[in-house]
Amino acid sequence: MESAEDSAVVLLPTYQPGGHLPELADGIRAARAGTAVVVVDDGSDPAAAPMLTAVAGLGCTVLRHPVNRGKGAALKTGFRHIAAAYPGRDVVCADADGQHSVADVLRVADRTRDAGRAVLGVRRFAHMPLRSRIGNTATRLLFRAATGRRVGDTQTGLRGFPGELLGWLGSVPGEGFDYEMNVLLYASRRGLPFDEITIATTYLDDNASSHFDPVGDAARIYWRLLRFAVSSRAPARVR
Repeated sequence: MESAEDSAVVLLPTYQPGGHLPELADGIRAARAGTAVVVVDDGSDPAAAPMLTAVAGLGCTVLRHPVNRGKGAALKTGFRHIAAAYPGRDVVCADADGQHSVADVLRVADRTRDAGRAVLGVRRFAHMPLRSRIGNTATRLLFRAATGRRVGDTQTGLRGFPGELLGWLGSVPGEGFDYEMNVLLYASRRGLPFDEITIATTYLDDNASSHFDPVGDAARIYWRLLRFAVSSRAPARVR
């Protein structure tokens, strides 16, 4: 049986968290005793203090940005902390807004450990809100055109990474939601493999709690994809 010292660290970036944050953290620690959970608060206002206090009371590490810097910045803060505090441990990143189940977080952790490579939790498109489905379809097609690789869900927030990749993850550019696309693009350029597993996703109020800007954030993601396609010298090869 895997010990707590060897298990993946769960990283939860959050901004203006609600009650789903302590619920998820508590569920993870209850399902797999001793699992380390690191929460990075990306500059939430004082109203978030009770939720952050609650997760700290559960034994989670809580790191805080004094101002909102973006999801990519929050992830990289978490990666740096985990690399220093839990050297060599795998990391599973999950959204803290109720989208991801405890079971799927642990499934991604287990696959990352067993495969020794990055793992993406792929959502079922039929269950996505329309705006998410359209955006993800567009980015999947552009990603394939730019890299020659098929990815089932380019915008998933549930991802597992082997511990050896943390230093590299900190070097990938991007501070906002574009960072997660950059990770896939730079991984493709380096030839890094990744697995995919299908996950269930719960959308509350048509994903109203999401802080993704469908105009500004989407534009930055498409710009990254186009720049990558133009700068890539190797011809795309469809797999």
